[in-house]
Amino acid sequence: MGFLGPVTFGAIVLLVAFSYKQYRDMSSPLPVPELDLKQYWGPGDGKSYKEDTSIKPFKVAYSAEVIEKLRSKLSDAPNFAKPLEGVGFEYGFNSNRLQEILKYWRTDYLGKWTDREKFFNQYPHFKTQIQGLDIHFIHVKPKVSAGTKVYPLLLLHGWPGSVREFYEMIPKLINKEAGQDFVFEVIVPSLPGYGWSQGSSKQGLSPSKIAIIMKNLMTRIGHPKFFVQGGDWGSLIASILATFFQDDVLGAHMNMCALDSPTAILKTVIASYFPSYFIEEKYVPYYFPALPKMKELIVESGYMHIQATKPDTIGSVLVGNPIGLAAYILEKFSTWTNPAYRQLADGGLEKYFTMDALLDNIMLYYLTDSITTSQRIYAEAFTGQEMAVGISRIPTRVPTGCAKFRYELAHTVDWALKDRFVNLIHSKHFDDGGHFAAMQLPAVLAKDFIEFVKKIEKVNL
Repeated sequence: MGFLGPVTFGAIVLLVAFSYKQYRDMSSPLPVPELDLKQYWGPGDGKSYKEDTSIKPFKVAYSAEVIEKLRSKLSDAPNFAKPLEGVGFEYGFNSNRLQEILKYWRTDYLGKWTDREKFFNQYPHFKTQIQGLDIHFIHVKPKVSAGTKVYPLLLLHGWPGSVREFYEMIPKLINKEAGQDFVFEVIVPSLPGYGWSQGSSKQGLSPSKIAIIMKNLMTRIGHPKFFVQGGDWGSLIASILATFFQDDVLGAHMNMCALDSPTAILKTVIASYFPSYFIEEKYVPYYFPALPKMKELIVESGYMHIQATKPDTIGSVLVGNPIGLAAYILEKFSTWTNPAYRQLADGGLEKYFTMDALLDNIMLYYLTDSITTSQRIYAEAFTGQEMAVGISRIPTRVPTGCAKFRYELAHTVDWALKDRFVNLIHSKHFDDGGHFAAMQLPAVLAKDFIEFVKKIEKVNL
């Protein structure tokens, strides 16, 4: 025993030292990687590619034949299995509710499609070619009086959303409120592969690569420096923009702030044992207890595993299939708005959203056949190459803001977020709201973003 004691102690010391070194190597900050700002994503080898830098107007317009074909598909619904007795959305989309929506879509909604086209076209749409892809965007310039400052703002959506999410929020950004001396020139692109933006022909168009396309878009428009706001994938891409282009992003505001670095994970674990030291008591339920939160994520993330591994398979099931598309996407607008809506037979879909707004978003995917290309971002986000960028370990000094809505899919405590967002100047909790905040609570999200910009103005602008 006299010999084994020192040997055991020495082994423990070596194990602790090794573990500490491994943790330090895994958690130490990384530098911004070298960026390829011209990587080609179009078809072919791109050797003869010459970028068309013109910006061309675009209109949302579809023929009567396209709409009638859709109506015919909606009329040819399958024989749905009846929902189990006493079940709402616990097993997925309630088929009774789906039939009600299909009837409304086929009759009322398509009956006023001309008006819906006018609604889409109320803002100016454009396309331009960037890195081999035709990129669509909405561009709204405010009407301003003398003395009013105008800041460029890039708004970024995610999946299964679209530019449609921001339609009710845009007027609140281009018009001043009392005590406000600035407005925004708003640019809302469709992410590559979404809606009217062309999808990549090459593997590897990950969130970090999309961030570069978005930066090139803003430069093309004439705004090398700008603010950015985003949710879902838009949140991640906004954070990457703030990381890659720290001298150009004036501020990054997100309504899905998350961080998965080793240090952030460790801090989250510590905070789970002593939450009151890191979070106001009334906000602890946003984050903890961790086990129910993890269970909820597992329940809601089945789609992600499919799309991260076989996006083209599920895409083939959904493309050109309006009924399947509606069930697949609208279910997310139910349970991601509030998980309690899973118990409701109608999914709570119209508690905040109008059916026209929800169908506008579905139409955007259906009419552009973009469901498959939109889902490929999941596969590209989890590759070894993308993981190697280590974006969660690259600190950014860009002023950052977080809007934390009660029923968002996940939250990260500020103590952990500050490892990456070292200039986190704004973090606010809201006792309502879910994943699609821009569409659900546009006035609330716009007001929070404006408050964030006012904080930056006091220090930097």
